[in-house]
Amino acid sequence: MTAADPTSAARLILGGRLHRTTPDGVIVARIVEVEAYGAGPDTPFPDPASHGYRGRTPRNQVMFGEAGHLYVYRSYGIHLCMNISYGPADRCGGVLLRALQIERGLDVVQARRGRPLADHRLASGPGNVGTAMGIELSDNGIDVFGADSTLRLVPQPLSPSEIAEGPRVGVAMAADRPWRLWVACSPAVSAYRRSPRAPVDLVDGDAERSVV
Repeated sequence: MTAADPTSAARLILGGRLHRTTPDGVIVARIVEVEAYGAGPDTPFPDPASHGYRGRTPRNQVMFGEAGHLYVYRSYGIHLCMNISYGPADRCGGVLLRALQIERGLDVVQARRGRPLADHRLASGPGNVGTAMGIELSDNGIDVFGADSTLRLVPQPLSPSEIAEGPRVGVAMAADRPWRLWVACSPAVSAYRRSPRAPVDLVDGDAERSVV
C-alpha cells in the first residue's frame, strides 16, 4: 500500500472496510473520512502538523516503518486514535481515520459508546473511531493486511466523484491543506472545526471544496 504522496495514500484507504475481531464480537466498518499527514522538513512532503515532523521517537516509530501498519496514539490523554502508515520505510507518513460507518456489530459498538446514539454518529470523529473499534495501545504496530490480524483493512477504491476534500481539523500548523478526504454522501462524516490557533495558510488556500 506504499503511496507516492499523502493524498494518494488517503484515497487508497478511504472507502475501505475495517474488519475487527474482539472478545465482544466482530465489527465491520466502512472508512468514510480520513486525514493525511506527511513527514519532516527535508522530505518531499514536509508537514509541521505531522507527529513525525521532528523525527523518529518511540511513540511515532510505526509512522516510519513499512506501509500498512496501525499507529495508535492517545489524544488529550483520553482517546485512542488510529492511523495507517503508508511508507516507504524510513520516511514518515500516516493517514488518520476520522470517521467510520458501522455496518456490522452495531450492538457491540453501541455498548462501547455507553449511551444511545444514531448509527451514523457511533464512530464519527477520530476518538470515537478508536472507542467504537475497541482499540488499545497494544494494537500499535498491527499489520492491517495480515491474514490473522485482529484489525484488517480491505481496500475498496472510490471514484473521484465520490470523494470530497477540504482543510484538516483541529491542527494549528498547515491547517488549510486539503488533506482531509471524505465520502461525499456519508452522514457519518465528522463536523469541520478549524483550530483557533491556526493562521490562514495563503500557500495552501483555505476554501473547502469538492473533487468532481
